[in-house]
Amino acid sequence: MAINENAELEELIRNSGGTAPVEVESEEENTGIDTTTLLMVARRSLPWMVLLILLGITAAWTFLRYTKPLYKSSSTLKIDEKEDAGALGLGQTLGAAVETRQKLNSLSGEVELIKSNLIYRQLKDSLDLDVNYYSQGTVLENELYGTSPFHVDYTITDPALYNTRFSVLFTSATKFQLSHEGHETAAEYTIDTPIELPGVTLRLAKTKNFTEDALNRSFQFVIHDDASINRYFDENLTVEIVNPEANTIGISFTDHNPRKARDIVNRIDTVYLVAKLTKNTQSQQQIMQYLDKQLELTRDSLQRAEIALQSFAKRAKMYDVRSGVQTITDQLDEQEKERQALQRRLELLTSVARLTSRDRIARDENASIDQSVPGLSQLEDPVLTQQITELNAAQQDLRRVLRSNTEATEAVQLRRANVAYAKRNVQESLQQSLQMVREQLATLNQQRDKLNSELQVLPQRETERARLQRPFDLYEKSYLMLMDKRVEYSIAKAGTTPDFQILSPASMPMAPISPVRLMIYAIGLAGGIFMGLALVAVRYFMHNSVTNIRELERNTVAPVLGVIPTYDKEKLLVSKLIVDKNPKSAISESIRSIRTNLEFMASSKKKRLISITSTISGEGKTFVAVNLGGIIASSEQRVVILDLDMRKPKVNLAFGAENVKGISTILIERHTWQECVQHTSIPTLDFISAGPTPPNPSELILSPKFDEVLAELHQHYDVIMIDTPPVGLVTDGILIMRKADIPIYIVRAHYSKKVFLKNINKLIRANGFTRLATILNDARSSGVYGYGYGYGYGYGYGYGYGQGYYEDTQEKLSWWKRFRKLFA
Repeated sequence: MAINENAELEELIRNSGGTAPVEVESEEENTGIDTTTLLMVARRSLPWMVLLILLGITAAWTFLRYTKPLYKSSSTLKIDEKEDAGALGLGQTLGAAVETRQKLNSLSGEVELIKSNLIYRQLKDSLDLDVNYYSQGTVLENELYGTSPFHVDYTITDPALYNTRFSVLFTSATKFQLSHEGHETAAEYTIDTPIELPGVTLRLAKTKNFTEDALNRSFQFVIHDDASINRYFDENLTVEIVNPEANTIGISFTDHNPRKARDIVNRIDTVYLVAKLTKNTQSQQQIMQYLDKQLELTRDSLQRAEIALQSFAKRAKMYDVRSGVQTITDQLDEQEKERQALQRRLELLTSVARLTSRDRIARDENASIDQSVPGLSQLEDPVLTQQITELNAAQQDLRRVLRSNTEATEAVQLRRANVAYAKRNVQESLQQSLQMVREQLATLNQQRDKLNSELQVLPQRETERARLQRPFDLYEKSYLMLMDKRVEYSIAKAGTTPDFQILSPASMPMAPISPVRLMIYAIGLAGGIFMGLALVAVRYFMHNSVTNIRELERNTVAPVLGVIPTYDKEKLLVSKLIVDKNPKSAISESIRSIRTNLEFMASSKKKRLISITSTISGEGKTFVAVNLGGIIASSEQRVVILDLDMRKPKVNLAFGAENVKGISTILIERHTWQECVQHTSIPTLDFISAGPTPPNPSELILSPKFDEVLAELHQHYDVIMIDTPPVGLVTDGILIMRKADIPIYIVRAHYSKKVFLKNINKLIRANGFTRLATILNDARSSGVYGYGYGYGYGYGYGYGYGQGYYEDTQEKLSWWKRFRKLFA
């Protein structure tokens, strides 16, 4: 009730406009962090922080409990890629960047091959992934991969039944009930018997995993179509290039079943192996076909080139034109030598013929024929030499006979006939030799001319031969190379192996990749801590009430007279005088301290007028006025308390008196102050109640009569204590504070808003209240002695208060109450 009233009053203070004398200033943003307040808020929020941390850890445990673990199995492959052209030796050396790009493109192609429908289809066929089996656990559903107690054969004619969940309940070892989505009514069937249903034919058979535990247990199975299986592979299969330089590819698969993830990865490796072998075999067959075709074409071309060379050789009568040139040159040289030899022989024969035509060959009888005919030995003709020798002998015999005989003698004539005969023989031989030499020279000349003509034709033939030789050499080289490659590839084909290696095969994952227990608990703990810190931050920034004296001193320029602690031994519906009943209590001591501090502001040897006010009701001004007055009166000073809160008087309630007359009737001169003074249990403490509520309290306070009353009271009392209305609501309080020697402003801990402190500073600046002091009321103490009170204060607007106090001695607290008090 009090909280709602305070909220209404704050709103009224903020929106009072010109009605209220003081408009509360808007709260400024703090430029720093209030460490004391922050620690206080943190201490009070500690149980909630612990609760939020426990809540975060509980949420993490709940998440782990109701989340299926996800496992990941991986393998690494090394691809030994090589181009077919490189394998045949037909490739060219490429740059490093081009080779790297080609290698990366090749690996990318292998990645797409592994993620292709070709591999997916073989996976589905080899692992029977078209039907999934499940059993219902305590919380989560478990997939029975490889452990299902039954197996389903199916034929679906209605595609709508794909991806539909069928439920199976074994009622006995041979009977089971079957239902599916859309047909929840279960029917009983026999195991190993075909079941004809609309759109599907099923046959359920037991497996080796069927035991008695399967009886009366609920199982489900789902028949997947190709699209859902491919989607399942696409979502869970990851194939990536690990290291392009090393040609390594990583294959990983995620699933809630670790065994299934491992089997799928290993099966992918196997299927990929088969696919690569098939691809390599097909590639090798294509290469062999290519080699055979090229060999046939090259062989035909080589045969045509051979025929062309043969025709050229036949036509040119030589194969090697360059060697033919050398042969002709050699022949010309030989002919030249032979011609020169014949020419010398011709000259020798001519010289011999000239010598033999003379009458005397030898110069004298003693000269030999070789000396007479020097060139005869070079002719190397023994017949001619013999004939010349006979001629020389006949001539010598003739000369000898002539020396003793005359021409007419028979002997001379006989000798001359012999000489003529011999000479004729020599001349005939010489003529024959000369004729033969001339004929040989003519033949040599003809042969020389022929060879020269052939030599002139040889460049053209060489060009033709080179033109024919080039394709022949090319076809021959290609044919031999293709033959070698065919033999090599045939040998390589006999030992075909996959062009990749499994560096690390898939293994059974032992720990899930998601959720990671440590990480989830860490997140839960961090989330709890974060929410706890956020709670502290929110409570700190939303903390707009004064909690301790440090906040009061830091936010106001007015001095603090003292602190009145909280004490909650009893609840009081209205403020009461309690210091007379508990003179040694902590609250009495705190008010005595305030009384002592007042001595420094205004000596008790002088008459003093003290006004007590607050921003709004409920902050304890009436309680402080009554009990401070009681403490001052206990020091042998006469004190009178005036209740000027005429709109809602409460001082009379504190003393348990009536309010039929008082300040309002005095100011309208219906009664005198002596008639309105009421006495209390303390002899030196009197009070005057507010009296009936007037329609114009402010005008009455402004009247001269009020000053006259104060002057008369000063003559009879040492201290006049005035309980004024709240200055945040009406102007009456400020009017009285201007007349007071010591204006006191009450601030209630954990009740008064920090924005109220701005009101105190504004009062001091606007009205010059340099002697204004503050009191922190209802401050919670952690010591042994303390007290608390609560109260409600009612005006015509409808608000009230009540308060209660503890004595110095406390009851023994339980451990739970002591624990709660630590964070209070």
